[in-house]
Amino acid sequence: MWNPADYLAFGDQRGRPFYDLVARVAAAHPRSVVDLGCGPGTLTATLSHRWPGARIAGIDSSPEMVAAAKARGVDVREGDLRTWEPAADTDVVISNAALQWVPDHADLLRAWASALPSHAWIAVQVPGNFAAPSHVLTRELAADPIWRDRIGPLRDEDAVLTPAEYADLFTGCEVDAWETTYLHCLDGEDPVLEWITGTALRPVRAALDDAEWEQFRATLAPLLRAEYPPRPDGTTWFPFRRVFVVARTP
Repeated sequence: MWNPADYLAFGDQRGRPFYDLVARVAAAHPRSVVDLGCGPGTLTATLSHRWPGARIAGIDSSPEMVAAAKARGVDVREGDLRTWEPAADTDVVISNAALQWVPDHADLLRAWASALPSHAWIAVQVPGNFAAPSHVLTRELAADPIWRDRIGPLRDEDAVLTPAEYADLFTGCEVDAWETTYLHCLDGEDPVLEWITGTALRPVRAALDDAEWEQFRATLAPLLRAEYPPRPDGTTWFPFRRVFVVARTP
């Protein structure tokens, strides 16, 4: 289950990669723009300002996220990205921090590029932070005998590709691929724990009851504090790598 409130706790920092991604899409007058994995719709709603003449729609697999997006007035439906196919007038496809949850999404990207009309755009951003201490420590704790039978394996570095590997998927397209490491300045107590609670820890939360979940968090918190110590002013630096690819069909 996704919790929109947890996800939006760091809305400004999570939103910046979306704007950096969309800024590289040079579509002038798209007919239809689709946001795949739109979450609570806060960022999807901004697309109508970028392309006021387009039909803007979102798709997400989480009923909680879909409800939150609809409450914001976003045209969104619940759906599985693995079965989504672009309509004939889909000129822009955006997926921001969603495809890392979809195994074999490279095949989907190839299929979407082949199905889109000429001069359509695909813009994708995925977190590339799976080798960072925040995620390594979480996987190590989840693999402890206390937890491993309950939680199972978590996503690792294989969840996403490198910029060059994403670029190679779009044969015949104009491609722009890159990576950026954002240095987030986080406030509050155990802010890195709170950040990953809204995303990376979601499978852990789903596998554990309330008491187990609190025990897992209490064990993980000091490990994260040691890797991401608070600064003298009480804030915490949190480096976060992200991978981008923007392709225009021939």
